[in-house]
Amino acid sequence: MTKKVGVLTVAGALCGAVALGGQAQAAVATNTSALRAAVTVGGVMKHLQAFQAIADANDGNRAAGTSGHAASVDYVAGLLKKAGYVTTRQPFSYERTDFTGSTMSQVAPAAVDYVFGVDYYPMDYSGGGTATAPVTAVDINLTGDRASTSGCEAADFAGFPAGHIALIQRGTCAFAVKADNAIAAGASTVIVFNQGNVVPGDDRSSLFGGTLESPPRDIPVVSASFDQGAQWATTQRLVLSIGLQITITQVQTENLLADTPSGRADRTVVVGGHLDSVTEGPGINDNGSGTAATLETALQMAELGIKPTNRVRFAFWSGEEDGLIGSEYYVSQLSARDIKNTALNLNFDMVGSPNAAYFVYDGDGDALGVAGPNGSALIESVFTSFFTSAGSASVPTDFDGRSDYFAFINAGIPAGGLFTGAEGIMSDAEAELFTGVAGEPYDSCYHAACDDIDNRNGPALDIMSDAIAHATLTFAQTTSAVNGTSKGKGKGTVDWQFKGAKALR
Repeated sequence: MTKKVGVLTVAGALCGAVALGGQAQAAVATNTSALRAAVTVGGVMKHLQAFQAIADANDGNRAAGTSGHAASVDYVAGLLKKAGYVTTRQPFSYERTDFTGSTMSQVAPAAVDYVFGVDYYPMDYSGGGTATAPVTAVDINLTGDRASTSGCEAADFAGFPAGHIALIQRGTCAFAVKADNAIAAGASTVIVFNQGNVVPGDDRSSLFGGTLESPPRDIPVVSASFDQGAQWATTQRLVLSIGLQITITQVQTENLLADTPSGRADRTVVVGGHLDSVTEGPGINDNGSGTAATLETALQMAELGIKPTNRVRFAFWSGEEDGLIGSEYYVSQLSARDIKNTALNLNFDMVGSPNAAYFVYDGDGDALGVAGPNGSALIESVFTSFFTSAGSASVPTDFDGRSDYFAFINAGIPAGGLFTGAEGIMSDAEAELFTGVAGEPYDSCYHAACDDIDNRNGPALDIMSDAIAHATLTFAQTTSAVNGTSKGKGKGTVDWQFKGAKALR
């Protein structure tokens, strides 16, 4: 999830009002100073402390389908309902693949034991089972630019010996396509090793986490680094033994939606982030930070008696950590009219990273190449103008599929938001801009038990909360349409690289 550095925005006096611009769209300038003053980092911290207390009382996490997540929903819903919002709980369920044990070893030509999480990693929606078999490489390329279409066509498996382990190289097509072609050819297990080429902003050498997406497959599918895959590919008479134990868990959970009691429903502004954590920890930065700032913005809008021109729907998604499931479910339930009536989506996922950079989603794609639907550039400009006025730098981050904007963009709904970094490594240029530490992760506690109340950056959380308040109110009050769904990119036109935390291809 390393991000490329784009053009920074620089100083100016903080304006109380910022006009919308871009793509021949404009709106009456909105004075957001009162709301920004009311949304304090102290108020946001109270919610983070509440999330920590909830995790402490519920097995250390707030994961979807757990008592910790249910308590988090109750906490947020109680405050919003008391503030006058119309709250709705949207229940849904899904199957999650949980890995309960694994082994991997080399049987021949010499005995070697491999380590889970170091040498191999199961893909999401892998099947369980065991296999000890020879390994057959499938159309791989270990030299030159290492361009690879390995396993993307059924013809790649012509003559593949049934029962063998298929060794496939990452590249070109989705992991699901590679795995399904191997399964159809009779493979007993599938290994997908990293491609080994150079892709700016993407690690194509190390061990990686991937997803096949639902449904779970019938055989084990694991990933490996390029070096490990190349070693296996060049080992004569190689025999490996792989075993995965999995359980399929039926997760019952819910999204929480909170609507302003007034405002145009045909221009609904959806603002939010995911409320669930991973099972490994309390999820204070990921994503207590985004949801706490969103919650505080909603509460202070009500406290100030703000009556928005456009309805604002504050959304607290579940199932994000299992593959963006809650937000995808929400969009799947929208009618064609509902989609047209959704003006835009603002997504806030991790806005208090300890080694923070101030990332803004690259709505027009001019910096990183992937544009959101028509209207997304306008959202980007509101954020970048804010940081300019605040005398701060900001840099673009790409729509790669890592967060809950995914389903909105697929439906043609304009999207944008903020991010301060996850497991990616801060560059020298970013360290200079944001007074960070180059060569270190933005958040070294990403998806770990240490993502607790101490895992935060106060100044980053402060300015990000102001930016969230500013953009939310700006789009709540605009009298101009944000033209996205009639001309935006429809489903299937974005070549997603990730879905949530896991790579798709």
